[in-house]
Amino acid sequence: MTPPSDEPTRPTLRISPSPHRLERRSGTDQQRTGKFVIDAARLMSDSHCQEVIICDLRELSDLTDYLLIGSGTSDRQMSSVGDDLDQLAPQFDLSCYGRESDSRSTWIVLDFIDVMVHLFEPASRAHYDLEMLWGDAPRVPWRKGDSSSEGAPGPQRSRG
Repeated sequence: MTPPSDEPTRPTLRISPSPHRLERRSGTDQQRTGKFVIDAARLMSDSHCQEVIICDLRELSDLTDYLLIGSGTSDRQMSSVGDDLDQLAPQFDLSCYGRESDSRSTWIVLDFIDVMVHLFEPASRAHYDLEMLWGDAPRVPWRKGDSSSEGAPGPQRSRG
């Protein structure tokens, strides 16, 4: 029997997958999703979103593969970025299955099944603190300006 530890245990969040995720996806689908999330991060950054991060949830969640988070400067800008992401998705054979926002448009979420995008105003982002909630998730490195064929997330992932 293991002696009790002074460190608090972290609860594990497990959510049932959507029916769209029950099928096993091919390696090509996974590569396409990885390229989409990188291009989506670049689009957000090019559209003046700040602190854009990608969390790799493939080993942590049955709900989605990637969580893309960025801070916007206004409800109009965030709405425009959401529209741009919706237009980018078909290039990668993806569709937006849902789009929601709070009553004041301080938070917009787009559901691409394998990628969940959260656009926040900075105060709402700090309040919900999804980076802390998914603190165990490796961060996917990406850079502005690279072509979408490079930098897709692979087996080697970085934390931090």
